Order: sequence, then C-alpha cells, then structure tokens
Amino acid sequence: MNRTSLWAGIATVLVAAHLAAAPASAQNYPSKPIKFIVPTAPAGVGDMLVRVFQQKLAESGNPATIVIENRAGGAGVIGTDAVAKAPADGYTFLVGNHAVLAMLPHMQKIPYDPFKSFTPVFLGVTVPNILVVHPSIPAKSVRELIAYAKSNPGKLTYGSQGVGTSGHIAAELFKLQAGIDIVHVPYKGAAPAQQDLAAGHISMLFDVVSLALGPIHAEKVRPLGVATRERVKVLPNLPTMTEQGMAVEVGAWFGFFAPAGTPPAAVAWLNREAVKVFSVPETSGRFTGQGAAVPLGTPESFAKFVEAESNRYGDVIKRAGIKLD
Repeated sequence: MNRTSLWAGIATVLVAAHLAAAPASAQNYPSKPIKFIVPTAPAGVGDMLVRVFQQKLAESGNPATIVIENRAGGAGVIGTDAVAKAPADGYTFLVGNHAVLAMLPHMQKIPYDPFKSFTPVFLGVTVPNILVVHPSIPAKSVRELIAYAKSNPGKLTYGSQGVGTSGHIAAELFKLQAGIDIVHVPYKGAAPAQQDLAAGHISMLFDVVSLALGPIHAEKVRPLGVATRERVKVLPNLPTMTEQGMAVEVGAWFGFFAPAGTPPAAVAWLNREAVKVFSVPETSGRFTGQGAAVPLGTPESFAKFVEAESNRYGDVIKRAGIKLD
C-alpha cells in the first residue's frame, strides 16, 4: 500500500468513527480558538500565509478565532513535532513546508513520521527556485553555464541557504543532470548568500523567485532559468530549466496540516475556509505578485503532492549523498 492509499484508508476510518461518535460536532465546530503553530521565525512565507488567512477570515465576519504561535528551532523540527504530539481535536494545526516534511526526513532522524503523524489539509503557496549568477560569469543561458563549468572544473562555486535547503538540493540536482563540478558554499540563511553573490564572492545561487526579484531588477545578478515546469508571470521572458534541457523542478511550498486522527469535520472546515480566502484575487495576489502560485486544492490532492515531493527529493538527496550532522 502506498502512502496516499494509507492516508485515504485512515481518512475513511476516521470519517466513519466520527459520524458514529459525534454527529453534531460538525455543526458546533469550531467552538474555541484554533491554534496554528509555525515552525519558523516570523516574516517568512509560511508565517505570512497563516497571518493573511487569520486577517481575511476575521474581515469576512467568520466568528472563528485564529491564534498563531511561532515555534522555531531545529530547522523547523521542534514546532512540527509539537503538532504531531498535540491532541487531534481540530484545534491545533501546523503550517508545514517542504523542508520539514519532504526533505529533512531523508537527511536526519526526526521524532515524527511525515506521513503517519499528519493529515494534509490545504496547500497554500508554492514558490519555485530560480538560478541566478553573478554578472561576471560569462553565461547568458543554462547551456552556456554548463559549457563554462565543464571547461573550468572546480572553478565555479554555488551558495545555498544551508545544507539540505531547497537551494542546495536544486543545485545538486542540476550538477547531477549536467555532469559538472561546482563547489558548494553553505550559508546560514538566504540573506548572506544573496549578499555574497551580489558581491561576487560566489558564482551562482538557486534562490526562491520572491527573494531573487529585487537583486534581478537591480541587475546585481543575472537570471538564467526558473526551476519549475512553467514560466513565472513575474519574469515571463525567462525560460524554465526544463526548456533548456535540465529537468530541475525544485521549490518551496507551505500549507496547513492537522495531527493524524483530527476529526474530518475540522479538516473539511479548514480546507473550505482557506479556499474561500485565497480564491479572492486581491488575497492570492499578495503571493502571485512575488512569483508564487496558490494551488487551492483538496486535502486528497495535497496528500498526493506531498508524497510525490518526498519521493522526488528523497531520490536526489540519496544520489547526491546529502546528510545533516
């Protein structure tokens, strides 16, 4: 049985048990404040996602109260594990992401199971990575960069936001597919990596589109390709990596998860209300205007998405030998 089937089977059992045990709970939910735990510091995309949801839900007149708690630490593991161990009563949710649920589990031991510990609820935002180089690099396309790297083995360097981040994995996938040698320089976060790239201390960087737009428009870096299947609207003339012969599709994503065993009524309520909020162009535009996408899917489609992401990144991590101490 695959993981998606496992989730579906669990959901079916929960629905039956819930309807038999508490048929009126759907009508009464929510009856107290709902807590969202964000496993990162404030101001990130995941944090923005839930705060926009909180704001718009209140503005719509919905009586539900949303409480947000940022519980950073351990590369997101601490806050994620707190939700995994929280009561599955529909009043605690996780703002989960690509790192804590699809990448880290393949690189280190974690105290939760990314599939058995959670129920996917709503995929809020996806943000592709983009390959940018310092203007001094004599390459105007991905093909030219590959040719330059092959003629100068070991000369180029790439920065990342840290070992095991989406930028690191995107670069390693690119190296594997292109058969080139580029030296990894890990940083503690996106900002120092961006600063060193702009200063010419490193050659290239895979960064999320939303963070790369500023340096691109300021001409501090040169974009070569976006790591997604389709071009992004904010940079319509920039070809994808796939268009240039490299099937590199790596990015960040953020969404809502419930502890496993959460009543289906609570899961359905949150998905329904989130879809309502982010279906409004003015609201979704806060993210799409920065190169992100707002998928608006179901819990079932989100479960399939997470499984596919985990399988894909797990393969790259294994082939590249990426490990965390």
